[in-house]
Amino acid sequence: MTDAFRGADPAQNSVERPRVLIVDDEQPLRRVLVRLMQADGFNCEEAGNGLEALAVLARHPVAIVVSDLHMPELDGIGLLREVRAKYPDTAVMLVSAIADVQTAVECLGEGAMDYVTKPFQLEEVRARVRQALDKRRLVLENRDHQERLEERVTLQQRRLEELFLASIQSLADALEVKDTYTHGHSLRVSRYSGAIARELGMDLDFVKHVELGGRVHDIGKIGVRESVLNKPGPLSEDEYRHIMSHPEVGWRILSPLLSEQPRALHIVRHHHERWDGRGLPDALAAENIPLEARIAAVADTFDAMTSERPYRPGVSMDATLAELQRCRGTQFDPAIVDAFMSALKNGAIDRETASAPRRSAAAHL
Repeated sequence: MTDAFRGADPAQNSVERPRVLIVDDEQPLRRVLVRLMQADGFNCEEAGNGLEALAVLARHPVAIVVSDLHMPELDGIGLLREVRAKYPDTAVMLVSAIADVQTAVECLGEGAMDYVTKPFQLEEVRARVRQALDKRRLVLENRDHQERLEERVTLQQRRLEELFLASIQSLADALEVKDTYTHGHSLRVSRYSGAIARELGMDLDFVKHVELGGRVHDIGKIGVRESVLNKPGPLSEDEYRHIMSHPEVGWRILSPLLSEQPRALHIVRHHHERWDGRGLPDALAAENIPLEARIAAVADTFDAMTSERPYRPGVSMDATLAELQRCRGTQFDPAIVDAFMSALKNGAIDRETASAPRRSAAAHL
């Protein structure tokens, strides 16, 4: 809405007098109303029917339309509907020689500010026009207040979201302090997941949630014993079960915080599910695994393999890509592997950065 229509449009400011449009197919009556409105401080426009009135409105706004009900080509009801649809900030007052309650109710129901019957006293018209303009002003002021309130609510929601994301970031940072080998891993998984999602043509909201899920997918490792998390050798069966509890632990930690971001929660819980149904924690298979989790699984595995572990150096880029292809259709969704390869090929994932030596990714996963 322009400033002109926030309760004080060009027809109602200190520079220009209020503008009224008189619409009537009877010129003598129309001229009487024009002289009355001009004497009362209005700038007046005239039209002989609804179509002419719409042509006037297309040239410039008016504060109020005072229109006869019965006219050729486009009558008052038709004009009212057009004005309400195209110029909702313009008030409409209808005038008719028919003193019929049902007609008046219909006009008011269509959005007319007032309904005046002929014959009328000029003072009555003057008072009713002023009353209609007062109603219009209150409507615009109320709408302006509502819009400003919505703006404040939006700003508050944005601030709450920023605080929420900061708390999530703190959790992710706490994990990296506990496990030096995860430093940077979650951030890279977030970036790779976003690149895959974009390659698949997903919308911005989906990409945003996938990136958030990638950032916090390993939060559950906060609950894993450091002796297991950083063990330089092979894990025992009990140790493996302990470390593989992290998807459920993370899901429980983040469920209260991510209730409005279910895709991110799906990544936390399901990023170790497998396409063939042999994964954890719920043994989901194929498309029963949420798409976002299938995306994160490929991103997570790629970064884990190319990163240095406590018990081995990082795997080469070529060997890692070969392993992803080998596990296409068993561990991973084939379409996700293809999207990852495409993103790598077209530069959405930087090959040099992705293959750079680094110490990252928690041991054994």
